[in-house]
Amino acid sequence: MVSSTIASVKPRLLLAPTRPQRGCEHRLLADRSHAAGLCSAAGLQRRAWRARLARALAEDRFILHYQPIISLRDGSTSHHEALVRLADGRGRVLPPAWFLPAAERCGMIREIDQLVVAKVAALMGEQTGDGALSVAVNLSGLSVTDPGLLAYIERQLALHDVDPARLVIELTETASISDMSRAKAFCSGVQALGAAVALDDFGTGFGSFHYLKRLPFRYLKIDGEFIRSLPVSRRDQLVVQALVGIVRGIGASTIAECVSDQPTVGLLRAYGVDYAQGFAVGPPGAALALAA
Repeated sequence: MVSSTIASVKPRLLLAPTRPQRGCEHRLLADRSHAAGLCSAAGLQRRAWRARLARALAEDRFILHYQPIISLRDGSTSHHEALVRLADGRGRVLPPAWFLPAAERCGMIREIDQLVVAKVAALMGEQTGDGALSVAVNLSGLSVTDPGLLAYIERQLALHDVDPARLVIELTETASISDMSRAKAFCSGVQALGAAVALDDFGTGFGSFHYLKRLPFRYLKIDGEFIRSLPVSRRDQLVVQALVGIVRGIGASTIAECVSDQPTVGLLRAYGVDYAQGFAVGPPGAALALAA
């Protein structure tokens, strides 16, 4: 992550009166603690990131790249995943790992997620006919518990006359979901709308199977941790085969992430994985072209 340019700061607190009035001691202590929190290095870093991200939103400096997700049965493109990037104004394009964790910590992730939804809906609205592609949008678990998010997605699709069946909502498994009942209602609502749900980064946390049990979904994306060393790791092979059996048994499909070479593609195909995503099957690109 990009560090704040502010290395450290010494909080400057107003001196309390020598003898505070009776009953004010606790309030003074609370005020001091609050001020110290605001002026701590971590607090200043959050405020710096919040200002930086708010400026990027106002200046429309978030851009999208698109990576194809390929069927391992016939090589066709199932859909693309929209990958958000940040143009920092200095000629650099920052990957999501540099700014999304900061966006979650400083409370800006919902605005960024909504912007991505709007950009994707607008792009899909420009595509019509049989060649129009489907797109997956990755949402933070913090956004998914927002009661207004589903209605926002529906409005954006209607505004750009996009068939909901062309949209996939990816729920990041590693993000904190503070309210599982709301997350479940959101996923059910997405599917009722006609869109699909994918559980992303599956296997990265101890709560993975809890998500698998509680949340309705069409796709399960197997985290790259189990894919990168697949040709040489027997444990990873066993995990992938087990997940394929479970997901197929409940009527959903699997997507392998971080597929980087043809031996891995061959193993995934042999194990019955449905789709692959990674540089071996298609790198991200800044444009989303109509299917041939």
